[in-house]
Amino acid sequence: MMTRSQQSRTSRLTRPSVAIAAAVAVTAGVVAAAPDAKTAAVAGPKLSLIAASKSVTLDSWKEDPGVYLDLGTYLTSEKGAFEFKVTRKSYKDPVVASQIIRSGKKTTTKALPAGLVKDYSGLPGFTEVNVVDAAGKSVLKKTESFCPNNASGRVRPDAPASSKFPQSCPANPFTLGSVWGVENGWAANTYAGYYSAPVQLAAGTYTAKISVTKKYRDLFGIANKPQSVKLTVRERSWEAPEGGSGRAAAKVASSSLHAGHAGHQAAADPAPSGHAGHGAPARTDAPAAATTGAGATFNVGHGPYPPAPPALPWALKKQAAEKQAGKGALGAQGFSAARVGDRAGQTDGSRQAPGAQPNAKRPTGKAAVPNVPKPDLRSLPAYGITVSDGYEDVPGKDYLAFSANVWNAGPAKLVVDGFRSPGKELMDAYQYFYDAKGKQVGYTPTGTMEWDPRPGHEHWHFTDFASYRLLKADKKETVRSGKEAFCLANTDAVDYTVKNANWHPSNTDLSTACGQENSISVREVLDVGSGDTYTQDLPGQSFDITNLPNGTYYIQVLANPENRLKETNHKNNSALRKVVLGGKKGARTVKVPAHHLVNAN
Repeated sequence: MMTRSQQSRTSRLTRPSVAIAAAVAVTAGVVAAAPDAKTAAVAGPKLSLIAASKSVTLDSWKEDPGVYLDLGTYLTSEKGAFEFKVTRKSYKDPVVASQIIRSGKKTTTKALPAGLVKDYSGLPGFTEVNVVDAAGKSVLKKTESFCPNNASGRVRPDAPASSKFPQSCPANPFTLGSVWGVENGWAANTYAGYYSAPVQLAAGTYTAKISVTKKYRDLFGIANKPQSVKLTVRERSWEAPEGGSGRAAAKVASSSLHAGHAGHQAAADPAPSGHAGHGAPARTDAPAAATTGAGATFNVGHGPYPPAPPALPWALKKQAAEKQAGKGALGAQGFSAARVGDRAGQTDGSRQAPGAQPNAKRPTGKAAVPNVPKPDLRSLPAYGITVSDGYEDVPGKDYLAFSANVWNAGPAKLVVDGFRSPGKELMDAYQYFYDAKGKQVGYTPTGTMEWDPRPGHEHWHFTDFASYRLLKADKKETVRSGKEAFCLANTDAVDYTVKNANWHPSNTDLSTACGQENSISVREVLDVGSGDTYTQDLPGQSFDITNLPNGTYYIQVLANPENRLKETNHKNNSALRKVVLGGKKGARTVKVPAHHLVNAN
């Protein structure tokens, strides 16, 4: 965990957050437009573009000008869910997307045009926004991508109480598979969130016209019904009167929630805060008051977040209330997953982890590893690679910093309990195994958990979960990171298309796992389809390259290095990322070649 002084550093290795759009309530009173005769013939759900309000007010800050153009428009889905499976066979293959159309017991797969979807951020160029000023002059025209998983709400009271789909579109460059969807009877915000840069608009009044672009109207049978929204842009200042609602006040309010899984959150400050190395997003929250909905609000895998806007679907209201009551950060409780299609031995992605709490007692009897499904830990190639100077900790040195992710390809989740004997410094760790019905059927000792007392950490680490090594060009080890102990959390949706993937993992940040100093036991879970990202940017975690010669090296991310955890496959635990070091001492450089088709450093 980072100390508070470390949190203030601006030169940090960071990881992008996922796209989150504003969660503005969509009431049952909104009536969706009916498609015309041409679009009605297209197979799939009935989709409509609607506006939650006829007018919105957005802020432009003097100290950081720019307007986050969340206009409160939504795409509704009726007569079925608007559902997609997005995947790639390997990093050598392009991302492909297919629409999943369900009609009774019949399921149809409709491939989207090749090259339309290039990553996992959503449908590119989905909406067009045209802003005109009071004189009728067009001052802005742009297109927005659309993540069907964006913050959403019900458009009718008889719609499912919660959406079975994930709550964001992943942004990890090495994501392998994703599921997108607007639940039947729900609506998803069309604002691109993190993926959309702020726009320059002077204070004043405007009219914004929002429409679905023609290629998507034709592809999905969406009626050509643009929405008009009156837009007021007000200029505000960072400084606000005492007790006011300016940006500074909002910033303070939101930052108080940014404790825990350091770097798993969208930080309110440009510099990340929180858990040592858990990859912090590269962006900051939208510079607006906490109630505008322009900033991050919620997301499985990257919580906790600032307070959500006041008008939300019931699930989010419950979640926000729990946060305000001090019951913890964002977890699965506010999103009670649907049980559609969930049965013994099979899940549609909605099943929860078996027991959020550790067993009440240390296991007894003979340890046994039964013949049941087990987790499959895999490593992603390193990313977010940069050179740092050691900050004030070890000045005058050169360090190679990076982000690394170990994920669980399933088909079973990784469940590890730690139990402490009174007065002992270490907990004994046990891995648990479950049958198809979720019943615990075995366990095995699997090392220890240790308490990390450093400010900003202060939680229990499971030892020997992963190892990081810098290999020479001949792939022999030259430097090893000192980081090997972790608190497990589901920070990234790596592949939600694998069997038994849990689209609503519960322990997405350190406030729902990892315990306290006086804990007698803890439970840590890595769910199927999710991974845990750590950013290795502090001396002792990153690689000391001060005296290494220039040339080609490989960053190795190695899961389960001592094979203490039981897996379905121990042969896929390693991932390599090529880097080329250059420069001179005190000014080292790093070049990161593309990893097949993934060109992200």
